[in-house]
Amino acid sequence: MINKMKLRNSIKAISFLVVFVFSTTTIKAQGRNDVIKAYNEGASVVQTDPQAAIKAFENVVSLSKQVGDSAADLRQKAIKVLPSLYYNVASNAFTGKKPTSEIIQAAKNAVAAAEKYDNTSIKQNADIILVKAYNNMAGEYFSKDDYKGAIASFDSVLMINPDYVSAIYNKALIYLKQANSDDFEKTIDLYIVKMKAGNDEAKLKQASTLALGYFRASGSKSDQANKLDEALSFLNKAAKYGDDKDMFYYFAEVYNKQKNFDKALDYSKKGLALETGDVEPKAKFYFQIALAQEGKGQTAEACESFKNSSYGVFAAPSKVKRANLKCK
Repeated sequence: MINKMKLRNSIKAISFLVVFVFSTTTIKAQGRNDVIKAYNEGASVVQTDPQAAIKAFENVVSLSKQVGDSAADLRQKAIKVLPSLYYNVASNAFTGKKPTSEIIQAAKNAVAAAEKYDNTSIKQNADIILVKAYNNMAGEYFSKDDYKGAIASFDSVLMINPDYVSAIYNKALIYLKQANSDDFEKTIDLYIVKMKAGNDEAKLKQASTLALGYFRASGSKSDQANKLDEALSFLNKAAKYGDDKDMFYYFAEVYNKQKNFDKALDYSKKGLALETGDVEPKAKFYFQIALAQEGKGQTAEACESFKNSSYGVFAAPSKVKRANLKCK
């Protein structure tokens, strides 16, 4: 009696196990069918509707995780195609000239998908679109005189690609326009370093000329305002970017005002050596030479230099100086 009862219980247990296994297999089969259905939905619209395809293939990835190994093949196929679909959406937005904010978001989505699904080439291509979009955004801000927005957009470009040198140069131009000398100097110096590394002599010369001209003009302005220490600070910054006859002239003028006649004489002669014009363009250098010589007590030499500076706008003050020194 006892053995019969045990046998019945064993049979019931086995029956339950069979039903359970059958039910689990049925669920998994149904789950794979759902994954197949989602995959086919995505495949049917890959060419015509990338956004719908993305939604379907992302669903494949999600469902396949729940189903397990039986849907792993479909998951891998979806993962393979998803980054390209995200990139196509971003590329279409860019070529279709969609609003910049829309392009940026689409490119960010493509970058995120490429990182998530480990696709290096798609990430690189999506980054290119993102850089172009941020660069365009910076131009839009600049056209509206929104320099803060333009700088922020260029900074976004440089976070993605630190070697995107046009963004560095354009930032320098904005700082120059704002008369922000400190940030201009740091930014143009960074640009120059990269131009030197790339052996781009033309752009290196362009940037150096720009920086020299800016700081030379700032030095001249401070000189005229009789802010002599400030003038020298600007002129010394200008000197980092090369030699220039007008820069040397302002150095000479400032040093003469400070009664530092040795340096005034030195810079006057440097400027004169670079002046290739006739007597009139050379007059201003001779005038500063003469002032330095006068300050040093070299009267005969000063008389001769004031004679050489007696042209153009320096003719009248040179005549007065020669009279005061009783030059022959």
